[in-house]
Amino acid sequence: MLAVLLVAFGVAVVAAGQRDSGPPPLPGVERLGPEPGEPVAGYLSRAATSLPVPGTGPAWALVQLEDHLDAATAAALTQDVRLSRVVLRVPLPRVQTALLTRPVPGQRPAGEIAAAMRSAAGDRQAVAVTGRAGQVADAEAQRLRGGCSCVVALLVRGDHAALERLATHGQVRAVHAARIGTPPQGLALAPLLPEQREAAGPVPDDGPVP
Repeated sequence: MLAVLLVAFGVAVVAAGQRDSGPPPLPGVERLGPEPGEPVAGYLSRAATSLPVPGTGPAWALVQLEDHLDAATAAALTQDVRLSRVVLRVPLPRVQTALLTRPVPGQRPAGEIAAAMRSAAGDRQAVAVTGRAGQVADAEAQRLRGGCSCVVALLVRGDHAALERLATHGQVRAVHAARIGTPPQGLALAPLLPEQREAAGPVPDDGPVP
């Protein structure tokens, strides 16, 4: 199952769509994203009701995308919110690839997301594995270094109006907001992948590595 625990301003790498959901979130941690195996339709309905009540202040929210976006397109979504982290994933047909998160200052989103891709490329290139896993890491590094359309989710902070506008954007699939007052270090991010259409289950991993 898909799972990724992103501690505030930390870095995490997991295989997207892996079967083992890993350890449950720590006590006091709020999960943003579907539960393992949760039906997508139910999750989308649940996320839609999570936005903060108007007038109650800003909240952290996980913006999950309809498809993988490039840095400039993803950055354009953050005009009315504060960008804090970007979640990256290289889309390879029927190949499980890693979810990678990077903190960003949020001052110049397009450049910061592009820099996050280059940083992630270096990490994937440095992976000391062989066989299929090594081939996947090499393919990921090459595409990230080339500025691929690899943004799959964004962690942002905004008020009701800003998050509602994001939720209705054509490139946004879901905006899942945390409870007001939840600090970023109290969030576990588990973004819904674009190809997960029925349930938040494993994605195929039987295709050739490009």
